[in-house]
Amino acid sequence: MDSPAFDLAFEPAYGRAVPVAPSVERITAENPGPFTFFGTNSYIVGSSSVAVIDPGPEDEAHYQALMAALSGRAVTHIFVSHTHRDHSPLSRRLQAATGAVTVGQGPHRPARPLRDGEINPFSESSDISFVPDIALSDGETISGDGWALSAVLTPGHTANHAAFALEGRDILLSGDHVMAWSTSIVAPPDGSMADYMTSLERLIEREDRLLLPGHGGPVTEPSTFLQALKAHRLKREQAVLARIQAGDGRIAEMVKVIYRDTDPKLHGAAALSVLAHIEDLVERGMIAADEPPSLAALYRPATPN
Repeated sequence: MDSPAFDLAFEPAYGRAVPVAPSVERITAENPGPFTFFGTNSYIVGSSSVAVIDPGPEDEAHYQALMAALSGRAVTHIFVSHTHRDHSPLSRRLQAATGAVTVGQGPHRPARPLRDGEINPFSESSDISFVPDIALSDGETISGDGWALSAVLTPGHTANHAAFALEGRDILLSGDHVMAWSTSIVAPPDGSMADYMTSLERLIEREDRLLLPGHGGPVTEPSTFLQALKAHRLKREQAVLARIQAGDGRIAEMVKVIYRDTDPKLHGAAALSVLAHIEDLVERGMIAADEPPSLAALYRPATPN
């Protein structure tokens, strides 16, 4: 299956602030993994008075690196793109040390309610204690000394995901919604594929010139990359439909075929991605099941009206 031109070349430069655009620095936390790549990127925007975007996990070395980079500068705002534990927890220590105001879309919540007997597989990855001092609505702008960041609400990866547009610069801090190194995980009930695709279309319409993601390096040609990412998701949707039409009624069967070239250790996450597509396809009347969509449900092609 064709994929966007993912860029795996990245130097994390742990413990050091790296300039990535005028008045924008990146510090990468040393929390590498299959879903975080080399680690979580925190960004500092501004000069003498700054904002921090995605302070990251509760990690002592990363906290010290941030504080060293911020030395001599006032921190007025701490922005959080979403409430996964690799992005938001360090906001508490950073706020206590700097007195900055926290900013985000809102507290953690699922994209839909849990169904009877359903367990949220990412519950331990969610920072349910984070509540922003300022809950941003779509398009709302927070200004500082020489910078202004506007909320571009991008639900999908999580229900409360937000990207932040650096006004006047055509730069978008895209969190985990769009990353150069990989597709974003969309896993129900926290995530929603329908929401993700709508959010992706919003970014395609924006025409930013640079995306700075929560993991890995920048997306330097957003228009081309976003269109390829959309095509990739639509091809994955078609692959799910094809497997159901071929008689694969269970998600586990579909994963074995669709993700046959993927490390089996990641098949659990892949199954959740397939579920996200299936929820969307059921809602659109393209496939059917005798029970609400779940990892264990049996699926079939929808009967034409």
